[in-house]
Order: sequence, then C-alpha cells, then structure tokens
Amino acid sequence: MPTCTALMHIDCAVRGQSDLRNTQYAIRNMRCGFTMTELVVVVMIVSLFVLLAVTNFSGLLRRNTFRAQANELVSTMQMAASAAAESNRRYEVIIDIAEQSYLLRQITSPQLPSDVLEEEIIVQNDFGNNCRVVYVLFDDLVGTDEEHQRAFFRAGHAGWQAGGKIVLFDDDEQPYSVVVNRLNRIVGLQRGDVELLMPKGQDEVPF
Repeated sequence: MPTCTALMHIDCAVRGQSDLRNTQYAIRNMRCGFTMTELVVVVMIVSLFVLLAVTNFSGLLRRNTFRAQANELVSTMQMAASAAAESNRRYEVIIDIAEQSYLLRQITSPQLPSDVLEEEIIVQNDFGNNCRVVYVLFDDLVGTDEEHQRAFFRAGHAGWQAGGKIVLFDDDEQPYSVVVNRLNRIVGLQRGDVELLMPKGQDEVPF
C-alpha cells in the first residue's frame, strides 16, 4: 500500500505539471492573440493618420506653390526697385501674358530697344499651372488687352515710372493682386482684384 500511494502521488504530480504547462501555453496563446489584434488596430489607426496627413499636405502644397510663385514675382519687383534706388542704373520687369512668363533685366541702352539682350537678363521665370497672370493695369489706366499682351514696369533711381497691379489667378480661379506703388516703391501681394489708388494731380493735393 505505501508503494501504491507513492505512485499515485507521483502520477498526480506529473499530471499537475502537465496541466500547468497546458495552462501556461494557453495563456501565452491568448496574450499573443491580443498583441496581434492590438497591432492590427494600431496599424489601421496609423494608416488613417498618414492618409489624412498626405491629403492635408497636398492641399497645403498647392496653396504654398501659388504663394511661392506669387511671392517670387513680388521679390523680383522689389529687387528691381531696390537695385535702381541704390544706383544710377535702370531696371525693367516685363510681364508676358501670352507666354505666361516674366523677366527682370537691367536696361543698358538709353533708347530702350524692343529686343531684350541676353546679357541684360537677371531673372527669368515662368508662371505655373496654379499661378496664372490674367491682366495688368497701370495707375494711368493703361492696361493689357488681346492686342497688348506685355506689360513693362520700369524702375529708376527716383522710383517706378508707373505704378499698377498684376492680377493673378490661383488654381481655384481666385484672384490676387501684386500691387506696385510708385510713390513709396512698395510692392505687395493682396487677396482679390483690388482697386488701384490713382496718383493725384498737383491741383488735387491741398497744401
């Protein structure tokens, strides 16, 4: 009887260890299953955030591309005014609506030749699909039309020969105006097709 009892105890111990191992294996499997589920959920959430970020970035990139191109034109105009103010040289920004382009050149001839010399060109850029020049209007009410597709902003030591506005459309066909002020040389980008402030004659200025 003592031998049988000992064998029974050994058998119970072995069976208990086996059950314990099975329980631990099941718990590990459950933990593994929960980890995989959590991983799938996390991946789905991260993918959703990435998709939203890409969508927002694409819209922001389109807006920034228009802003970048418009601001580059503004910088070119400011460069012409600043360079002319600091020297006795003359500069000209030519807006070409037909070609959707513009250039900045230093005027080297006193007679303003119709052809632009290659060595005169300082900046030459094209407008993109999401930044389109529509028309130009000077502050003497002379502007571009179907027959006159080029506009010339000339700057000398005394300032701009004429002020005006360059109207641009973004990719949503929303208008913006690059306004050139001949009085204070300031060039700025404003939302909308803004109304120009016309220079007043001497008889209109109260002194």
